[in-house]
Amino acid sequence: MRKLIVFVLFVLSVFSCLEKKDNKSFQVAFMADVHLQDIYGSFSDNNYKGVLNPQTGKYTLARTMQSQLQSTRLFNENYFAFLAALDNVVSRNIKYVVLPGDFSDDGQMLNIKGLKSILDSYTKNHGIKFILTTGNHDPVRPFYQESGKEDFLGEGGQQKAIFSSKKAFNSKDNSKLKPVFTKDIAKLGYTEILSELRDFGFFPKKTDVYWESPFSNYNYSDYTFKDAAKQAELDNRKYKMEPNGSEIPDVSYLVEPAEGIWFLAIDANVYVPKDENTFSSASIGYNNVLTHKKHLFKWIKTITKRAKRLNKKLVVFSHYPTVEFNDGASEHIRMLLGEDKMQLHRVPQNEVAKAFIEAGVKVHFGGHMHINDTGVAAFELGTLVNVQIPSLAAYIPAYKIATFSSNEIEIKTIVIDSVPRFKELFPLYKQEYAFLKNNDEKALWDSTILEAKNYKDYTQNHLKGLINNRFLENEWNMPFTQFLLGLNKKSVAEFVSIEETALKDFDDWTSFDMLFDLYRLRSADVLAFDDIGEKNIENYRSIINSYLIHFKEVNEPSEIENDFLQFCIIFKRFLNGAPSTNFSVDLSKSKSKIIPSDSKFYSN
Repeated sequence: MRKLIVFVLFVLSVFSCLEKKDNKSFQVAFMADVHLQDIYGSFSDNNYKGVLNPQTGKYTLARTMQSQLQSTRLFNENYFAFLAALDNVVSRNIKYVVLPGDFSDDGQMLNIKGLKSILDSYTKNHGIKFILTTGNHDPVRPFYQESGKEDFLGEGGQQKAIFSSKKAFNSKDNSKLKPVFTKDIAKLGYTEILSELRDFGFFPKKTDVYWESPFSNYNYSDYTFKDAAKQAELDNRKYKMEPNGSEIPDVSYLVEPAEGIWFLAIDANVYVPKDENTFSSASIGYNNVLTHKKHLFKWIKTITKRAKRLNKKLVVFSHYPTVEFNDGASEHIRMLLGEDKMQLHRVPQNEVAKAFIEAGVKVHFGGHMHINDTGVAAFELGTLVNVQIPSLAAYIPAYKIATFSSNEIEIKTIVIDSVPRFKELFPLYKQEYAFLKNNDEKALWDSTILEAKNYKDYTQNHLKGLINNRFLENEWNMPFTQFLLGLNKKSVAEFVSIEETALKDFDDWTSFDMLFDLYRLRSADVLAFDDIGEKNIENYRSIINSYLIHFKEVNEPSEIENDFLQFCIIFKRFLNGAPSTNFSVDLSKSKSKIIPSDSKFYSN
């Protein structure tokens, strides 16, 4: 009897330990699309230091404001935002930080070394473990490329070209400033980038519990660091790219940095060959993985099965989204703007989500799109939740914290609105503005961006400038846009058949506001609500709902009326997406379920 009691107590203690182990939670911070440019870096083969900032006395390798306002991301101030975000992580005592690709400007040695220096510093001083995967900007192509930029800030507010070689420099720029040549501005390939960043997940470390790649041939039970290190060499991690048989690295990996925690970093870059020596960009993402890297899904399926059997908590991430990221509006965007607008070529097919579900993945963390969003793909075989991480280099600047527990993942979105030193380069932009005003007024940008109160406000102004300087011409060059931008409170009320008095506090509204707010919603989801304003949100709902009712009574709608219908549907979808700010994903059932924490945001 005594032996039986002892045995029962032993069994209970074992189950108690297992339960405690299973219930132990951990946190991971996700920072996508940092796009770091080391504005205070130095070249290894050229003494050029950059332009002197008269306010700080520092030399700076910064890009022009003109170039920033034509890009979907900032080039300069995100340097400070990244440091602010890392400091925020430190204050929360989070020890795992995932960078899911595009961690550099274009994979140049200048910026990769700058990134490494920052990561090394936070590892040494704060004990943070950084876990990275590749993006379409790092590397831009699988192998080394001569390259450069014409739009660095130079003396007196002029542009200055910096290129990796004279051969790469083929500029039509009439700037009087002499170009700078340095190999540190070339676009690196896999080999060069991984040689610098090998300590951040891409290769096994002695301190890891376990590490493998899709090409490893050992098991968890017979794992040794010696075998892992040998098989992790880049020559052993390649696949053949059809049709020309090029051997391309695939640097996907699984790492267990601490007992019970598995990070699955998927290299979803696919560089389709154009000819024997040149390759396409990898920006399309998983649609090309389906056709060119099928081996990944077989490998992922083995990992999810083993994670369940070995009681490991699995964190799955890559650079690219796995689910449609336009809140179901992609087809309506196509109908309004055309096939290739608003980055529709990046929208993953349903087959992508199905492939992940079949491989056993329930939640995936991605970047690439510079937006805050949650995508949910539900099929008979299961559900996939894609958590879309915003970029610190665009509106809305934020990162996400995921708390992993036994059957739940809790997601929080942290907006980086207050960034120390974000105005540090403004004196240089003022020089640039003065030069353009005196020499090239056509290139002048809106200087009110320099009046931003905080970093989030600055990124909003950047988005507004991007709409004016790029999107209006490239995406909205159509008769409907002229109609839209000509609306005011009175005319929009008349057009949608609503009483003008129903639109509250709308007298100062301009039709550009509605286009701007469409982009704010697309970029930030419900995080844009406060910036747009509660009353304007309600006014938009009234306009949209009234027009949807009115349109049913139109017998032969004009092209403008049809276009406004699509515009309203897109806007409504952006207003009513899945929870994307603070929410939980319930993993206890076969189909994942999202539970919102901010219910006030999700009314129809």
